[in-house]
Amino acid sequence: MFNFSADYFYSLLLSLPGILIAISFHEMAHAYAADTMGDPTPKNAGRLTINPLKHIDPLGFISMLLFRFGWAKPVPVNPNNFKDRKKGMIAVALSGVLTNLLLAFLGMAAYLAVIPLNNEILMTILQYIYIYNIVFAVFNIIPIPPLDGSQILVLFLPPKALMTYYKYQRYGMIVIFALAITGLLGIIINPAINGIVSLFSAILLPIFNLFWS
Repeated sequence: MFNFSADYFYSLLLSLPGILIAISFHEMAHAYAADTMGDPTPKNAGRLTINPLKHIDPLGFISMLLFRFGWAKPVPVNPNNFKDRKKGMIAVALSGVLTNLLLAFLGMAAYLAVIPLNNEILMTILQYIYIYNIVFAVFNIIPIPPLDGSQILVLFLPPKALMTYYKYQRYGMIVIFALAITGLLGIIINPAINGIVSLFSAILLPIFNLFWS
């Protein structure tokens, strides 16, 4: 049951920039990678932009706000247009994840930079930005269709395993929902999320400690 208190809506409001940035840049990165590799489909569909309205799936966005679990509108890609199909698919699949990780790193750097200002609202917004970008990166690299990790997995599966994958790929979202509802999704991705947070902190904290000391 939801607790629709003032604190709930306050937290929701401050999390919006993080959610929108993570979604918009992730999907735009897919579109840019596809366009760079020779496929104009995303550009023709108007997806080569960071405008969140072009990338938001209404149901997925509402789910993200309420359950902290959701999805964006998939970027249309035609692999037949790639100069090198395999490299193109890998580039498109990894582009969103790598973009989210870069934004997370920059977001954490910004968060650490504003700590001396003691501005709670700004610090919370920046914290949500780097956390949501890390969550998006880790979540999307899971090799379950239709997530990005599955697009990489199919390129390396032997023929028999590939046929099994295609047979059951339509159940991917059901599996993801089941993992989310049972709490297993968090158990799977939280170690990676915490590991990335720790890694970025280990890199950035010594740098900012030089300025704070």
